[in-house]
Amino acid sequence: MSADAADLKELSTTLEGIEAVMDVEALRAQITELETEAARPDLWDDVEYAQKVSSRLVHRQSELRKVMSLRQRLEDLEVLYELGADEDDPDSVAEADQERVALKKELDAFEVRTLLSGEYDERGAVVTVRAEAGGVDAADFAEMLMRMYLRWAERHGYPTEVYDTSYAEEAGVKSATFRVDAPYAYGTLSVEQGTHRLVRISPFDNQGRRQTSFAGIEVLPVTEETDHIEVSEKDMRIDVFRSSGPGGQSVNTTDSAVRITHVPTGIVVSCQNEKSQLQNKAAAMRVLQAKLLARQKEQEQAELDALKGSGSSWGNQMRSYVLHPYQMVKDLRTDYEVGNPEAVLEGQIDGFLEAGIRWRRQQDAETA
Repeated sequence: MSADAADLKELSTTLEGIEAVMDVEALRAQITELETEAARPDLWDDVEYAQKVSSRLVHRQSELRKVMSLRQRLEDLEVLYELGADEDDPDSVAEADQERVALKKELDAFEVRTLLSGEYDERGAVVTVRAEAGGVDAADFAEMLMRMYLRWAERHGYPTEVYDTSYAEEAGVKSATFRVDAPYAYGTLSVEQGTHRLVRISPFDNQGRRQTSFAGIEVLPVTEETDHIEVSEKDMRIDVFRSSGPGGQSVNTTDSAVRITHVPTGIVVSCQNEKSQLQNKAAAMRVLQAKLLARQKEQEQAELDALKGSGSSWGNQMRSYVLHPYQMVKDLRTDYEVGNPEAVLEGQIDGFLEAGIRWRRQQDAETA
């Protein structure tokens, strides 16, 4: 068997595995059901439910189109190689080689999606970034990470909504919470959970010394009505205050920001980025419900390996960003690394996400 034929066989095997996991016929049946539901005359009487139906329909149609497109491209590629061989056409073979490389890259990325089969993997994500040890450098690093994830979402066309930003006094943020609305955002970003470390010459040190700082990432699934996370009013303490911006200055003339304390658990969430107190309260409630869902899941399983991600619970170092004395970003779990921190901090993190998802699947298989 030639090298080209072996590569094509490998691509075909990968695609067959993807088709089997996705269950293409079941996917078609789901699309038919959702199309019927979307055609109901009274669907939009419940706007939130209608949006969910529409979103799921669009997502599943996109998934089907993607897998069908990959199958067609693979068949076309086989024909292109045959033509090149039959007609002894090096240009056709060169074109086929280029397509084979591109197709393998897309299949590998799509295969990662099929590894996301957790209970909440398909949902959107609520991400919280917190400055940890390192003073002002840690706050600056936390803001850099927040920007990194928002840029990643922007690159993929995923809508985001910032719920709350607590600015540090000198620079950066103490913490920030935002939502990423995209299919499988939670399953994808959950591998980012843990402590990230930055090593650089501190821009805040007059003597130009090297500084190590830390920031923590927490990722939770967006809650849905089916989760049955009920929060009693008597269990909450709600405070209102004026929104503040960088440096602590007030950015609002009314008490529109909302802080909710869940008394039984001590969980505190806040939101100050919406225009009205009502909107901020609703957003804060969504974050609180996500945190309570995570807490409930942990209690049910009696270990921090469900929503917290195996081997990456809060406080464990999982990635290093080194800007001095050399340039490198390295994941400490997967050993995946790149030598261009600037690109990573601009949101080019797909390689880390794919490696993390594969690593987690392997860990799950070993402990099963």
